[in-house]
Amino acid sequence: MLIQSKSEGGIPPQSAIHDQIYRTLRTRIMHGELLPGQALTLRGIGQEYGVSMTPVREAMRRLVAEGALFLSSSGRVSTPELSDDRIEELAALRALLEPELASRALPRAHIALIDRLGAINNTIAIVVAKGDAVGYIRSNLEFHRTLYLRAQAPAMLAIAETVWLQLGPTMRKLYGKLQRTEPPRHHRLILAALKAGDEPGLRLAVRTDVTAGLKMLTQ
Repeated sequence: MLIQSKSEGGIPPQSAIHDQIYRTLRTRIMHGELLPGQALTLRGIGQEYGVSMTPVREAMRRLVAEGALFLSSSGRVSTPELSDDRIEELAALRALLEPELASRALPRAHIALIDRLGAINNTIAIVVAKGDAVGYIRSNLEFHRTLYLRAQAPAMLAIAETVWLQLGPTMRKLYGKLQRTEPPRHHRLILAALKAGDEPGLRLAVRTDVTAGLKMLTQ
């Protein structure tokens, strides 16, 4: 069951319901479970999670404000269909933010972290072999987040995650175009740079990894 926390009367407070709906939808969008342009309705989401439309409405408002959902003039809510200009803008943000996060993480990249990243990369290989697009996006983001958490730059990471959120459905579309059969080769370069303490190499590997695929969608 989605809702866990309850008030003294046994009924979950509206704030808890709203927050859980928001976090659940946010994760689904970020991981590419929803395709670009996919419509969402208050009634449909409410029925799916067994809640009233009020907390769903509040959750959707937050997601619209973050750019994860698009609200049309007619009131239709859907996942965004990004223009080439918007994709290029978000790719540029990733190219600025993520190499900096990786650079800041490098002094704290102990062997246990590198081993953890290697294990995640092995998981990526498994989901790629299965053709699991959502599993690939989820594991790929886990690879990057695990590294960037070591940067100890929470404000910067929060901005990066907002960019990932806006790109979620587009990344699902990109996965189909890439037709991957193996993990991103730049991950191996990232791991090698971390082991060698190579900051310029790490920046280049991260920048290339987070932008190369997106460029395919604007060609």
